[in-house]
Amino acid sequence: MYNCTFCKIIAKQIPADVVYEDDQLLAFKDINPAAPVHLLVIPKQHLETLSDCTGEHAELLGKMLALAPQLATEQGIAVKTAPDGQHSGGFKTLINSGPDGGQEVYHLHLHVYGGARPWRGLGT
Repeated sequence: MYNCTFCKIIAKQIPADVVYEDDQLLAFKDINPAAPVHLLVIPKQHLETLSDCTGEHAELLGKMLALAPQLATEQGIAVKTAPDGQHSGGFKTLINSGPDGGQEVYHLHLHVYGGARPWRGLGT
């Protein structure tokens, strides 16, 4: 295990408000939310940044991204389509990579933001 905050959350050494867990991924509520709904999806495998991923991580990355709409539905922020074709709701996903990319915790993580226009000020 690495000495990082997210590895400690995975190891249950630091508490988190977990909303999803399986053998590869953990998703929990951000302790400093930037939106009404702000979740983090992390792999249990320690990867510091997206730049550390290769083709061998494609399935894991796909699983992380595919989990986002499931979590959005569970959190009530999924895109809804009315019978007339109009859309409402929605969410944003973001992966920060490295210092210039705004990464603060060096364990790969996918942000899932939702609520009333949460992307304002989040690097749109």
